[in-house]
Amino acid sequence: MITFNRFTLSNGLKVLVHEDEATPMAVVNILYDVGARDEDPDKTGFAHLFEHLMFGGSVNIPQYDLPLQRVGGESNAFTSNDITNYYITLPANNIETAFWLESDRMLSLAFNTKSLETQRNVVAEEFKQRYLNQPYGDVWLKLRPLAYKTHPYKWATIGKELSHIEQASIEDVKAFFKKHYTPQNAIMVVAGDVKTSDIKRLSEKWFKNIPAGEKYNRSIAREAIQLEARRSIIEAKVPVNSIYIAFHMDDRSSPSYYICDLISDILSRGQSSRLFRKLLKEQELFSEINAYLLGSIDNGLFIVEGKPLEHVPLENAEAAIWTELKRMKDEPILDYELDKVKNKIESTMVFSEMSILDKAMNLAYFELLGDADLFNQEIEKYRRVTAEEIQETANRLFTKENSSTLLYLAKKDD
Repeated sequence: MITFNRFTLSNGLKVLVHEDEATPMAVVNILYDVGARDEDPDKTGFAHLFEHLMFGGSVNIPQYDLPLQRVGGESNAFTSNDITNYYITLPANNIETAFWLESDRMLSLAFNTKSLETQRNVVAEEFKQRYLNQPYGDVWLKLRPLAYKTHPYKWATIGKELSHIEQASIEDVKAFFKKHYTPQNAIMVVAGDVKTSDIKRLSEKWFKNIPAGEKYNRSIAREAIQLEARRSIIEAKVPVNSIYIAFHMDDRSSPSYYICDLISDILSRGQSSRLFRKLLKEQELFSEINAYLLGSIDNGLFIVEGKPLEHVPLENAEAAIWTELKRMKDEPILDYELDKVKNKIESTMVFSEMSILDKAMNLAYFELLGDADLFNQEIEKYRRVTAEEIQETANRLFTKENSSTLLYLAKKDD
């Protein structure tokens, strides 16, 4: 169980504090409630671009990393379709440096043509290296728009296309910052060898005078229920054929999220899992196979992906996947199998509570979902899932009508 205290500044910044005297370190984690789903369809990739721009210096601190390195600190960030998360780890007695750095870039990020050009080039290069020039790199650029027709999850965090970043102007960037990077759109979690009273004082000192900004009210069209199977085939210079099947599932806050997560583990977590045991070991159809969730805040995707062995016809491999999914639907899961995956999830979650950075990130994320204390209830929600719920959910999830299949074919040399 993670204990914490909570207060909110007059400008709307939520602050959570987890006191942990067992470490000499501290973490300052700021989650901004903005991700790729909040972008203009004609100007995508901006949330990810900002992950880079926020390290380009602020008005009073031209080099973000230098002061942090001087006090023994490290920083990083990540962006998803739902959130952007920045974090600093440093010795607890130097924590005010983190407050100074984070407050200055929240208040006055430095916007200049040189910084934008530099970071735009970095992101463009990342787009090319990770998504265009890497085997299977563009899978999510293909699979997302196949599965989503309305919701902005239909584009990847990196953006729909390279040109959106290449053409981003200073005015576009400033407008995006003003809209999303405000105190009332942020959650700050401080964890480590700290006292809540000190964090409150530092929060008031460094963040209180930052203007709250205009309240951003998210309005996203809900994805319609998929009523027919979708299919796409692409051919590219990749080592082997690959199969991706996406199924629509409920949102992150739904009770069925936990059921789907357990189903994914039953199918592919470890060498005793069903897909691994049946399709890889016994039938020798695949070189690798996995099932997992995207974990999206809005209605997400359950993915099954596999790479058939070279001699295996693609239709045989695909049929074998559906056979295993049908077994999930038709046969009640045995208690020992369900208990096994529950125990694995519980041990993973307990282990994640050991790191102050993981604690800080989890508190911020669950506060965004509605209440940081929800994280403390996660294990119990998994424990409560029954074999009957597993079977019911599998029957709802694994239908052809709810599937979007992408076949990635290895192009043969002429």
